[in-house]
Amino acid sequence: MSTESLTVYDLTPGRVIDERYEVIGSHRQGGLSTAFEVKSRDNDERCEIQLFPAGLFEHDKQANDFAASWRPWMRVNSDAVLGVREILHLSDSTLILVTDFPTGTSLRATLNERGHLTEEEVIRIGVQLLEGVAEIHVHGLVHGDIKPYTIHIEGEGSDIRAKLVDGGITPGLWTAKHLGEKTALIGTPYYAPVEQFGGDSPDVQSDVYNVATVLFECAAGVLPWPGSSFLEVFQAKLDKSPPSMRARAGDVEVDPELEEIIVTGCLADRGERYATAKEFLDRLSTKLPG
Repeated sequence: MSTESLTVYDLTPGRVIDERYEVIGSHRQGGLSTAFEVKSRDNDERCEIQLFPAGLFEHDKQANDFAASWRPWMRVNSDAVLGVREILHLSDSTLILVTDFPTGTSLRATLNERGHLTEEEVIRIGVQLLEGVAEIHVHGLVHGDIKPYTIHIEGEGSDIRAKLVDGGITPGLWTAKHLGEKTALIGTPYYAPVEQFGGDSPDVQSDVYNVATVLFECAAGVLPWPGSSFLEVFQAKLDKSPPSMRARAGDVEVDPELEEIIVTGCLADRGERYATAKEFLDRLSTKLPG
């Protein structure tokens, strides 16, 4: 355990953490805190850190439990999942999560700029994301909050690449704080399945639902369900019929088979959705060009 004590305001350019990581500057808004770019003094590699202050925890055991929830993520090995390097536990229960550096830009920024992606891009990033999610699930983990802000992409067309960031942060904190099996809504209402509105914790199927919702938005340029408020979105998600890309975005032409593959993951009834990321992946992979 490091004897150093830090707050986010201490992470100024040039500050050295644990005698190994030099702060370059703030990089993006992470799962529950600002993420900072740092340089490893061991090999000059760029990394990213997120600081979780002691005030987030009621006592040291909660901090220990949160740190423990991250250790299995070090075993996740996928090009589509940001690698976790280590967890620094400071003397005052402050935690620092050290990961690889996420290059590219958020999918949200790309969608804001372009409106929607090409069908090939949708298929390719979908396959990559589902491969990453399947690898996460193999380790008994769930991401818990897949959305355009937690996906970074690089390139375009046949060269597009996607990477998941911030996996497990919110579910891990909820578990560490022992807040029970029922939760406040974890994740983001627009991308969360109906059952999470009732307090169910994220699971394998909710990750799959998140991915399907993101792919719908990538293909159509809009979310599957109308509504500008929490209640309106929830009511729209209760509709048993599959969402329609034509109804939501009449000016966008999407291959009907691709649409059907995607919206199956967005169905209100858990029993009618894909049971696993692998099941979704197998169907989507049939649409890969060449």
